[in-house]
Order: sequence, then C-alpha cells, then structure tokens
Amino acid sequence: MTVELNHTIIPARDKRASAKFLADILGLEAGPEWSHFVPVRTSNGVTLDYADATDFRRQHYAFLVSESEFDAALSRIKAAGIAFYADFNRAGRGQVNHLYSGRGLYFDDPDGHLLEIITRPYGPTPERWTEIIDTPATT
Repeated sequence: MTVELNHTIIPARDKRASAKFLADILGLEAGPEWSHFVPVRTSNGVTLDYADATDFRRQHYAFLVSESEFDAALSRIKAAGIAFYADFNRAGRGQVNHLYSGRGLYFDDPDGHLLEIITRPYGPTPERWTEIIDTPATT
C-alpha cells in the first residue's frame, strides 16, 4: 500500500460557513455533516473536515487544479469580491503568478487560513513570483 493523505481537520469559527466558502470557490460540495465535522471532499479523495473551534492557528492549504478549474475559481473569487494575491505574503494584489509554467494565486478564507490554487505542482527549484505574473488587466 502507498502512503496517501486521507483527511485533515481544519478549525473554523463557523464550520458550515467555512466549508461552504471553500466548496463554492472550488466547485465542490460541502457536507453532509458527519459527527462534528463538515467535510469537503476533493477529487483525489482527500477530505477536509471543518470543525468548530475558537482558538486556532491559521494554516495554509494549497489545491492543484486544472486550467479550466482555475479559470472557474478565479471567476468566482472575482465575482465575490474576494481579494487575491500573486504571493503568499499577500503581495501582488489582483495578480496571478506563473510559477513552474502554471498559474497560481492566494486568498484568505473567512477564518484567515491562506488558501492557494495552482495549475502546476511546485518544482525542485524555487521561483520568484515577481518575475512571473499577470497584470490585473490580463487575469
């Protein structure tokens, strides 16, 4: 058997709202509630189990998507008026990076978790987003 990530728990102030937020952006479904979790299942079978919490550390979650899924997610982000960035430090507001010959962006969920969508996996050599971006007019 190979080792695969099966699920992770994501703390949220409102598990239902946070799960729905992510599911809506990625074109997935949230729920149904299972035990005290609201799951969001990705296409590779990993489940993000949202759980209510009051004190938690913000985390980073990255999602590998197809080009068409990226376009759809970016459209939903823009339609919702959600700020997005080319860089994890929240630099390059309204810009899309082109790291590793793909496209990527970062945005915050309602609990301050930093979410990322990318169209290509990261390679072995770090790339700088400032050299590989779309301007706001072309995203």
